[in-house]
Amino acid sequence: MNLPYSYILRNLWTRKLTTLLTAIGMALVVFVFATVLMLSEGLEKTLVATGSPDNVIVIRRSAETEVQSVIDREQAAIIVSLSNPAYGPAGKPLVSKELMVLMVLTKKDSGKPANVTVRGISDTGLVLRPQVRLTQGRMFHPGAREIIVGNKISQGFTGIGIGEKLNLGLGEWTVTGIFDAGKTGFGSEIWGDVDQLMQAFRRNAYSSILFKLVDPTNFEQTQFRIENDQRLTVEAKRESQFYAEQSEMMSRFLEILGLSLSAIFSIGAVIGAMITMYASVANRTAEIGTLRAIGFPQQSILQAFLLESLALSFMGGIVGLAIASLTQLLTISTMNWQTFSELAFTFTLTKEIAWQSVLFSLLMGLVGGFLPAIRAARMNIVDALRTA
Repeated sequence: MNLPYSYILRNLWTRKLTTLLTAIGMALVVFVFATVLMLSEGLEKTLVATGSPDNVIVIRRSAETEVQSVIDREQAAIIVSLSNPAYGPAGKPLVSKELMVLMVLTKKDSGKPANVTVRGISDTGLVLRPQVRLTQGRMFHPGAREIIVGNKISQGFTGIGIGEKLNLGLGEWTVTGIFDAGKTGFGSEIWGDVDQLMQAFRRNAYSSILFKLVDPTNFEQTQFRIENDQRLTVEAKRESQFYAEQSEMMSRFLEILGLSLSAIFSIGAVIGAMITMYASVANRTAEIGTLRAIGFPQQSILQAFLLESLALSFMGGIVGLAIASLTQLLTISTMNWQTFSELAFTFTLTKEIAWQSVLFSLLMGLVGGFLPAIRAARMNIVDALRTA
């Protein structure tokens, strides 16, 4: 026969202080574990959401980022002729010749300088990105030294309000609008007219060519046509794939770092759970002997102590996960290691991360409670009763 669950839970309630301290220790470990996974997921979601599977981005072959890419005007014209792009409502081909450069701005919170991405776009660049919408002010006029800034840039850096002047390259630019790019990386960029920015930064080549496919299923044919043209030294990728690759290195680093920290901290949590359960066994020696004497088998005693440890770790896991979920309210910024520019994103909690966190806490409880449970189950009945 098995011990009732109410008996197991009452034992945890009887030892309120040790139960609380052990649960808090496990909650902290689960918090670290879940937060790091949420950080990695948020970064990946931000960069992946930045790209659209219907768009194709063309950069110089072997260039890992747009900052490293150079496409001269002659090659750009050839790419446009080979792209067979879709057309917008105004009858214009949905192609944007773009420039990406970095500039240094001062952060509001720390007063320290940080790299910010400045993107020059063609007049169809905004149409190609429907997730981007102006929330304040107006769009910059093509041919004018005007810029619009992402909402995350305007919130995090000084001197970027509407109507303010910003020195870019060789000239002064006026901020005419602020745009919201949702949970994408575009919210951490500054946009202006590509031709004006090329003059300001003394560039004679583009960084990338972006265009929308007429039929997304024809990507392979379009890619083959562009990459195998002998006049070009470029590669074409779906925009969503390009930005997904941008997140791989940093996401992998964060996961390895987080899991390593969680593994180190979990050793302490497991030891804490083990001490708690050993103390429980020592304090209930006579009780265990009585249970064995009235007919409860060793297996039932083993299960009871394992369930106590699992219940303890489950409580800690739920608390740690609940605290970690609150980080979704925060927006943080870090350096994109691919472009060395500022990137703002939010923590993201998914069902997979929630289950992984709870299972991780249960695993800590199982490991921490196993040896004390074995000791309780193997306790000699006569020796146990003598302590009564």
